[in-house]
Amino acid sequence: MTILLDSKIDNYCVMGNPVAHSKSPQIHTVFAEQTHQNLLYQAILVDQGKFEKVIKEFQNQGGKGLNITLPFKGDAWQVADQRSRIAERALAVNTISFDNEGKIIGDNTDGIGLICDLTINHKLIIKDTDILILGAGGAVRGIIDPLFDEQPNSVVIASRTVSRA
Repeated sequence: MTILLDSKIDNYCVMGNPVAHSKSPQIHTVFAEQTHQNLLYQAILVDQGKFEKVIKEFQNQGGKGLNITLPFKGDAWQVADQRSRIAERALAVNTISFDNEGKIIGDNTDGIGLICDLTINHKLIIKDTDILILGAGGAVRGIIDPLFDEQPNSVVIASRTVSRA
C-alpha cells in the first residue's frame, strides 16, 4: 500500500476496508471549501493486518488526522497512545490526531454525532423512549454512553452474533 499525500497542504483521510462507499471525502471537501481551508481528504483502503503500518506511514508523511471506519475501530483503539474518556469506555476509536510529540490521540465521535443529529437536526427527544439498535460493532460501542446520557427508557441491541451483543 502506497499513500500519496500532498506536502503543500494539510492531509486527512478515512481508513477502512471496504472504504470506497464512504462519503467522508466529499463531505470534508465541501466543509473545507465552505470554511476556505486548503486540504486533501481521501479514502484509503487498508488491508487486514496492515492497519498500524498504514497509520504510521500516513503520520510519517505528514498526515494531520483521520477517521476510522469498519473494521478498524478496535484496532485504532489499540494503536492509540492516548484515548479520550469516550473512546476508552467504547473500546473503539473513530477519530485519530497526532500531537506535537508524535503520539497517536484517539477519540470516538460516533455518539455525539448521533445524539446531535437526532436531537438538534431531527428534534427528537430520547429521554424516556425505547431504543432499538441494530448491530453491535465499533460504532455501536461509541454511541452507548452518549445515548444513556440522554436517559432513554430502554435500549435493546440486536446483533447477528450473541458474543458481540
